[in-house]
Amino acid sequence: MRMLASTWAALVAVIVIVALPTFACADTLEEKAAMCGGCHGENGVPQEKTTPVISGQWLGYLYLQLRDYKRGDRKDDQMTPVVDLLEQADLLPLAELFSRKPWPRLGQPPAPADVREKAERANGSVGCTGCHQASYIGEGTQPRLAGQRQEYLLQSMLDFRTRKRANNPGMSDLMKATSEDDLKALAAYMAGL
Repeated sequence: MRMLASTWAALVAVIVIVALPTFACADTLEEKAAMCGGCHGENGVPQEKTTPVISGQWLGYLYLQLRDYKRGDRKDDQMTPVVDLLEQADLLPLAELFSRKPWPRLGQPPAPADVREKAERANGSVGCTGCHQASYIGEGTQPRLAGQRQEYLLQSMLDFRTRKRANNPGMSDLMKATSEDDLKALAAYMAGL
């Protein structure tokens, strides 16, 4: 499985390197957004399960993530080189464009009762809904988690836990205080909402 994952990561890196010159030549906002759709999905459904849904995500959150990539506060092998090609003036318009799109239905199954109960207990300890709102729909600069890709949710929580994702120290502290089993339950539960 690791060999398959590393092979896939290498293939994605090659695709990104090949696509970068095309992205750099994109002049209009629509052309830049179309390039984003290469990974995040033209119809809002990403091709890779570890790539987040951004269509219909909150404007404030999308802008902050683009800004953090641009400043180097958030790093990713695929996103960092792409955002490096954007001008600061592109960030807010791109965030606005994607925030106006509808949130796609991914058809992820609801979590089984035991997983839901475990996730609800974990939320009682960690307080996810204190920031991400009731039903995990987010607001403003807090991302919508309900219906997000399960694989992305789990990887993101684990990256916060290990501080690989370092653009929100408070999230890192919360994820570090939460067991990996609880994080898996939370990801499965939120994905199925």
